Amino acid sequence: MGYPGGVGTKARSEEKLATYRAKRDFAVTAEPPGGAEGDGPGGRFVVQRHRARRLHYDFRLEVDGVLASWAVPKGPTLDPKAKRLAVHVEDHPIEYRDFEGVIPAASTAAAT
Repeated sequence: MGYPGGVGTKARSEEKLATYRAKRDFAVTAEPPGGAEGDGPGGRFVVQRHRARRLHYDFRLEVDGVLASWAVPKGPTLDPKAKRLAVHVEDHPIEYRDFEGVIPAASTAAAT
């Protein structure tokens, strides 16, 4: 289910996750492959600490049944004058809201 006026169909979510799935080997990584539909109007978000090539944070915003995602290399700040770069990355499945775990180096996702 998407936000009012959004597409929000399961087929659209599947299409949006194609890049995410193509970058991962789910036989190697514990990351969720996706498939669950959003259970509300959307708009929820999560900030995740992520160590890949180097420590960074990911900001994910629920939109149209997926988590639109951005990598934030320098992490969040409490200084309202500080600017932080956020790099758009592939959409992630809704299940990523609650994902915690180690992403093996053999998975291509560990490098992003």
